[in-house]
Amino acid sequence: MRTIHLPSIRMEANDVAEVSELRPRGDSEKITINLGYVDLGHIDLLAQEGFYSNRTDFIRTAIRNQLERHRAAAEKSVVRKQLDLGVSHFSREQLEAARERGETLDIRVLGLATIAADVSPELARAAISSLTVLGVLHASAAVKAALADRIA
Repeated sequence: MRTIHLPSIRMEANDVAEVSELRPRGDSEKITINLGYVDLGHIDLLAQEGFYSNRTDFIRTAIRNQLERHRAAAEKSVVRKQLDLGVSHFSREQLEAARERGETLDIRVLGLATIAADVSPELARAAISSLTVLGVLHASAAVKAALADRIA
């Protein structure tokens, strides 16, 4: 069996500048995808012919089209899984209040979940019973480690 390494998309300097202009910093996450040479060439051709401004524009458009195509199914899943949609922030004060009430949080987020930087690993374990994030979780490495067995 032969291993074939496919190229990763590398954005040009002006591609990154255009992405920053379209979205404020901190509102997106960088990803790397591997594409075959021919697919990458087709994307470049479409950009060169003016269908898209660059590779990033093509990829974002393709992703948005697929998300729109499956919107109804995704919306049903969000309801069924009881996910909070968007950005959810959990402060030290909120977690302390839950702990004081003797409650634990079952956190389910589709989007971005943040746990404040001043939340200790001990407080996170005491206040959070489970954590499901479809998207991005921003928390300290110590908090993530403390919740590792509770992250789905």
